[in-house]
Amino acid sequence: MRVLQMVKKVLDRSLEVLVMVVVAVLVLDVLWQVFTRLVLRNPSTRTEELATFMLIWVVLLGAAVALGRGAHLGIDYFVGKLPVRARILTEVIVFSCVAAFSFSVMVVGGIDLVTSMLVLGQESPALRVKVGYVYLAVPISGFFLTLYAIMGLVERLARLRIGPGGPGPESGAGRDIV
Repeated sequence: MRVLQMVKKVLDRSLEVLVMVVVAVLVLDVLWQVFTRLVLRNPSTRTEELATFMLIWVVLLGAAVALGRGAHLGIDYFVGKLPVRARILTEVIVFSCVAAFSFSVMVVGGIDLVTSMLVLGQESPALRVKVGYVYLAVPISGFFLTLYAIMGLVERLARLRIGPGGPGPESGAGRDIV
């Protein structure tokens, strides 16, 4: 479990830094667009497309960061009313579904999407970037979502094995990833 936590910590930090850099570039890009449009009265033709591509990456990688932090939007009102063991079982089911979806749709489907876009050679109109590179955000994000879901699943299964009274977020030992 300790190795898993160390790997998760490194991945968390790497993804967070990457998302912060992309957000910073996105902000600068949008500021440049506003400046060229309002001050220079000659809007940049590439900034809008770049902002769209950056937003795609921020959203998809941000979803992985949120899952890793346990900050994903969820309706936990009813789950919170369940006994601890039923709550953990519910989380096991949720993590299993997230892992299955992320792997099958985002990783496998995303790789297929990226491959077909690169083979077709489709380029974006303004930046002339191959669209397949933009779509790489889907399988990469899917990989991290799958990984974090599996980590959460392993953590919940270990808690089921130990029992609700054992070490875990309820006892203050460790940080919950969901």
